[in-house]
Amino acid sequence: MKSLTIPTAILAIALSSVAWAEELRNPLVNGETWEYLRGDILNETKSVRPGAIFSVDAPYRAHDAATVPVVVIQTDQSVGAIKTLKLVVDENPAPLAAEINFGPAMTPLSFETRVRVNAYSNLRVVAETDTASFIDGRFVKAAGGCAAPATRDPEVAMENIGKMRLRHFDTGPVQVGSRRDAQLMIRHPNYSGLQRDQITQLFVPALFIQDLKVWQGDEMLFSLTGGISISEDPVFRFGYTDNGAPNLRVRAEDTDGHVFEQILPKGGES
Repeated sequence: MKSLTIPTAILAIALSSVAWAEELRNPLVNGETWEYLRGDILNETKSVRPGAIFSVDAPYRAHDAATVPVVVIQTDQSVGAIKTLKLVVDENPAPLAAEINFGPAMTPLSFETRVRVNAYSNLRVVAETDTASFIDGRFVKAAGGCAAPATRDPEVAMENIGKMRLRHFDTGPVQVGSRRDAQLMIRHPNYSGLQRDQITQLFVPALFIQDLKVWQGDEMLFSLTGGISISEDPVFRFGYTDNGAPNLRVRAEDTDGHVFEQILPKGGES
């Protein structure tokens, strides 16, 4: 086999570098699905404005289609606070993965969660301020996330359902007005209704967290309305401004009416 000449080798490296850079950037791609969805997703009372006020990070090729991380960080505060996020996976059976409303302590927004991706799809983020909507996102190559088998035995999953853990990643002194970095984890199978029992091969009925509220003291941090596209054992990482309250208070309700409430101390890992 002939070896590559130097110019050919340089061209190959250049093309490889371009492809690698594209994978890192993985912008939204044109597709017809969004044209059918946008009327149901966008707030008709707000204009859709160009310009990026936030960044979105999601992998081009997902390691696990059932737990695809998506990170949203506000980069421009001149237009005001982001009050609402809508996470949309265009090609999922239920495209609207979550709608999240934020309190003042969440500004500037830094928010991360994990979603299921069922087919190669745009993962779209719609951010709303008081006056306008902004859209950005990433194209993700993943498949089968909504039907992927649960990682835990159903009996084990139900024994631990609703258990919560709070972790902080602070590196400096904490005082009122400090900016903090927290992660909330909730044990819940979040069954999509598209998964099969590995023994009976029957579909497992949908069961997922549909309503989540998080407060620090009596101040609302965020509330989330979720669907089948939020991953099993949901994880939410977020930045917030500490108001001095010693605890975070969490209330979650799933589609079977189970209510889980817990008070989680801010100090250390709970």
